[in-house]
Amino acid sequence: MQTDYALSPTNDDAKKAEAPQHRKVAMASLIGTAVEWYDFYIYGTCAALIFPKLFFPSVDPTLGVIAAFATYAVGFIARPVGAAVFGHYGDRVGRKKILMLSLLMMGGSTVAIGLLPTYETAGVWAAVLLCLMRLLQGFAVGGEWGSAVVMAVEHAPKNKRGLFGSMPQVGVPLGLLASTAVFSLVSSNMTDEALYSWGWRIPFLLSIVMIVIGMFVRSELHESPAFKEMVEQKEVAKNPAIEVVREQWKTLLVTIGMKMLQNAVFYIYSVFMLSYIVKELHMPRSVGLNAIIIASIVGIFTIPAWSYLSDKIGRKPVYMFGCIASVLFIFPFFYLVQTKSVVLITIAIVIGLNVLHDAMYGPQAVYYSELFGTKVRLSGANIGYAIGAVLSGGIAPMVAAALIASNKGSTDGVAWYLVGLGVISVIATLFARETFKEHIGGAKEKSPRRAVTR
Repeated sequence: MQTDYALSPTNDDAKKAEAPQHRKVAMASLIGTAVEWYDFYIYGTCAALIFPKLFFPSVDPTLGVIAAFATYAVGFIARPVGAAVFGHYGDRVGRKKILMLSLLMMGGSTVAIGLLPTYETAGVWAAVLLCLMRLLQGFAVGGEWGSAVVMAVEHAPKNKRGLFGSMPQVGVPLGLLASTAVFSLVSSNMTDEALYSWGWRIPFLLSIVMIVIGMFVRSELHESPAFKEMVEQKEVAKNPAIEVVREQWKTLLVTIGMKMLQNAVFYIYSVFMLSYIVKELHMPRSVGLNAIIIASIVGIFTIPAWSYLSDKIGRKPVYMFGCIASVLFIFPFFYLVQTKSVVLITIAIVIGLNVLHDAMYGPQAVYYSELFGTKVRLSGANIGYAIGAVLSGGIAPMVAAALIASNKGSTDGVAWYLVGLGVISVIATLFARETFKEHIGGAKEKSPRRAVTR
């Protein structure tokens, strides 16, 4: 019988060589992903607080916020395309090359945003250029997530795939923490006039430093052992993205559905609330920024904790808890926010993003990776993740802003919108099979076509 190369090396030397590598891959995935999500999230912060005035000053302030969030959504629209393209080549030529390319593309487009002219000097073309750069960001991040998590999962020991697979996920709160902290530091040390004139560019230009760090860390990685084994056995798929859609469409639908609530909750709580706290509650922007910073710090611990629990009791019960608990907390969340208490707003965001949301987001990386076979793992995980993100998180801030405007400031419409997405995610999770005891790679790998419960 063929040995499971990724999880059970054939000799002691292989075990010794692989042991430090899986820790190195996990750390490199964490750092690299943090760099990329810093780039992605700094845009979200500026879309909520800066871009309406700089790029859409000729429209009503409310419409300016919606327009700014629309450019934010553009990045998500490009993610499925990037997911399919990067997934295709990642499953054919290797995970590592895609990690390097996506990082360069993300960093380059972020720096370019920091150099863009505003409406005052370029008129409508400023918004057009902003959208183009956002498209490039979305295309790049479409390949980033799957490449990082698949590398971490395929290198990890079998009984710790959840824990090691969560390291790229930890890069998300780190990136959010870095972007929010940098913007908060910049904005609190200059006047509003200076911030809107040139200060907002600083966080984007700092991405140059991030790129250098990320490229150095990732250049030291080895290719995934599961991918190497697949190449040696000449089992590389000719058209992995097409194969996923044609032969594993049920699994794809399950992953898309599972993504809906998690992504919408995250972007409502971490991006839209920055605008809502300032525009609707008339509180200082520091209230939302500080709450996000605290939540990001907590997330560094809650994401691996939930993922570690999924290694012990299974992916499905942990993920299902996150779905149901997040739905039940939606109305209490908005009630706490509307008290205008800084403490209660912070508690609401921390509970929503860490205690509950992370029960979904932590195990999501390993769960998506395990649902697809090695031949199409990167394509499947990438595409399901990206499409789910477009249909939920990408448009969530824009939809929320429109619902608030049409309901005279009431958050009831936003809450019911999230509840609806929650129902979809609960149903999708019910159909997902349990995977935490399955093998990855080799002859022991479960047939990827059996990806849902029967």
